[in-house]
Amino acid sequence: MQLSRLDSADPRDVLRALRAAVLGAGPAVALGAASDLPTDVPAGTAVVVTTSGSTGYPKSVALSRSALTSSALATADRIGSGSWLLALPATYVAGVQVMVRALVAGRDPAILAGSFTAQTFTAAASAMAASEGGHRVPTYTSLVPAQVQTLVEAGETDAAVARAFASFDAVLVGGQALPPALADRAAALGARIVRTYGSTETSGGCVYEGRPLEGVRLRVEDGEVQLGGPTLADGYLGDPERTADTFVRDGHGARWYRTGDSGSFEDGVLRITGRRDNVIVSGGVNVSLDRVEQAVRALEGLEGAVVVPTRDERWGEASVVVLARRALRGRAEPDVLHDVRQVVAEAIGAPARPRELLVLDEVPMTSTGKPDRALLRRLLADDEEPTPRGE
Repeated sequence: MQLSRLDSADPRDVLRALRAAVLGAGPAVALGAASDLPTDVPAGTAVVVTTSGSTGYPKSVALSRSALTSSALATADRIGSGSWLLALPATYVAGVQVMVRALVAGRDPAILAGSFTAQTFTAAASAMAASEGGHRVPTYTSLVPAQVQTLVEAGETDAAVARAFASFDAVLVGGQALPPALADRAAALGARIVRTYGSTETSGGCVYEGRPLEGVRLRVEDGEVQLGGPTLADGYLGDPERTADTFVRDGHGARWYRTGDSGSFEDGVLRITGRRDNVIVSGGVNVSLDRVEQAVRALEGLEGAVVVPTRDERWGEASVVVLARRALRGRAEPDVLHDVRQVVAEAIGAPARPRELLVLDEVPMTSTGKPDRALLRRLLADDEEPTPRGE
């Protein structure tokens, strides 16, 4: 099958390409920044999504028509069918799936015009009201936690934003964990949040509120969460070694995607405890930065905090909490750091306490709305480089 690269990030262009790739005879469409992909792909391929995530490692994920439509149908089975609002980048898998869900339902998605703000979201949501046969058409959208925070902060003082947020029958939230405190604030505004778990390799979210969608298989092997079923990607285009390492088969020949996440699956509910590789060794003690970040985000106002590793002369490794300046809320940095260190010590233990704060005007984000951890690590590494001495 022919692969056509789409250079445009305009949602309308992506929608046209997806309509042909998913509902028609193709060609398959390549989304993202990769320029060295093969021109031919396996039969049945609909989309190749190239993403570097937050780690900076580029990967081109090949998704079939069958995987994308299976995901869309399973979502409709779980939350219902109706009209969708695209408020995410169209080249990101969650944005792709918003469009696929709409296409499978026989509708075009509404598209948020311009940059995401509380005002543009409110305008787009308000324009979606529709009815068929005298019955209101349900509405849905998909967001990342940073967008939820924008809407919550605005909605707590602006009734129009709160009404728009609460107007959706379900708001899928994925991309990263949603801090419980932020979820509670969203619920207080009337928003119907559905927390999702998944990745590009699973055609987007495939576990909703801890429970797998219809057809999705889930297991925990040696502490690692693994996913199977009809929504799995075919692999990484042009990278058979990485494909073989990430997509494995069990003794019955069934394929499983190794997520790299730690977690448990008990009583039919998945609980993620963190990334297996997001661990530092500080003073000889293993410290999960995911757990540190979870503890920090429980503090009021710090729901958007990001915890990243750094070198430490005394302990070998340590962590730094990165905040947007507005999160200080007028408090002195030493006071905020004291509260952060105290809550982490109580939740995890003294060795896990962050070393310092890094306060920026804004926490840098990737194009998919996740904290840009790779950039933050580089910023910290540059700060720690020794200053060259003159001759």
